[in-house]
Amino acid sequence: QVQLAESGGGSVQAGGSLRLSCSASGFTFRDNIMGWFRQAPGKEREGVAAFSPGSGTTDYSDSVKGRFTISRDNAKNTVYLQMNSLKPEDTAMYYCAAQGGRWHGYLSPGSYKYWGQGTQVTVSS
Repeated sequence: QVQLAESGGGSVQAGGSLRLSCSASGFTFRDNIMGWFRQAPGKEREGVAAFSPGSGTTDYSDSVKGRFTISRDNAKNTVYLQMNSLKPEDTAMYYCAAQGGRWHGYLSPGSYKYWGQGTQVTVSS
């Protein structure tokens, strides 16, 4: 049974930092592409960052490039999202996901089969 559990969300002022963690179980973590997504109220879920274990490829949305960093620790079955220089527009529920099914690209939600419950990030101005 695949399980993904996010943690690390919270409230922070603009310019601050947070590090999200996602603990995974129930599948071969080291072989799987992992992604971070976010969804703000009234908006579609959008891809934020992704990490391919085979090639070491990372991909970021333009809105977070240079501010967010995705990393993974295969020994701990955990993927992280370091978020720096946070802005109010980063406020959203953040989800981690494990790739499965048909491929639509690193930042496409359709490329991911398994999802966590999410962790809320709120950035105040």
